[in-house]
Amino acid sequence: MNLNLKNKYALVCGGTDGIGWASAVELAKMGANVWLFARNKEKLKQKVALLDISKGQRHRFLVADFTDRKSVEAALATNKCQFHVLVNNTGGPAGGAILEEAPEKFQETFEQHLVMNQIITQAVVPFMKAEKFGRIINIISISVKQPILGLGVSNTIRWAVAAWAKTLSKELSHTGITVNNVLPGYTKTGRLEQVNKMRAKNENKSIEKLEQEMEANVPSGRFATPEEVAAAVAFLASPAAFSINGVNLPVDGGLAATL
Repeated sequence: MNLNLKNKYALVCGGTDGIGWASAVELAKMGANVWLFARNKEKLKQKVALLDISKGQRHRFLVADFTDRKSVEAALATNKCQFHVLVNNTGGPAGGAILEEAPEKFQETFEQHLVMNQIITQAVVPFMKAEKFGRIINIISISVKQPILGLGVSNTIRWAVAAWAKTLSKELSHTGITVNNVLPGYTKTGRLEQVNKMRAKNENKSIEKLEQEMEANVPSGRFATPEEVAAAVAFLASPAAFSINGVNLPVDGGLAATL
């Protein structure tokens, strides 16, 4: 099975923490030259220095705030956007009952997720087409299969990103570029910790009690790790995954009840 990404370049958004960082580590192990894309310059420097260089890679970073379109566009303009692999990954919005959410929150989240994905993808696809090799992988959520209560805005925008990705996969299918979505379930990240703190407070429970109840609903019996989600990302980025295109791949321990 060909998992070799030597001489390939990968751009990992949200690459300093959680699933983004774990994905960057896996891609580096496969030989890719990895560029981390996030907003904290000092943290980016530290993380890039930790990436595997045993295969002679050079790892770098781009700095931008994904809540600021001009910031992202300016960062992309500083390089030639010559990437074979793109991992679109952005932290989700704070939770809350959907009826109580301000319309502006939907607009802000749509901009931060779908619009930023569009801008970055438009920047990298020309090079992918020229290389006849491209892997666009979007980290979304299991809410694409089964909406999560208390995350109304996130549920809504994740579906929009999934529809965008499916359409894009069809348009690019003849170019050697694949477009796929990875759908994490409950995963041990800072994002899950934040959501659980909010839920525990709203439900008047301890975080420990809440997490026990959540894990009881996961057939595998525990939360996933970022590394387990990253393994799916890494495979979809590989040459071996050429014929996998336009899919929503759950990494949720069997949580979703849908087919």
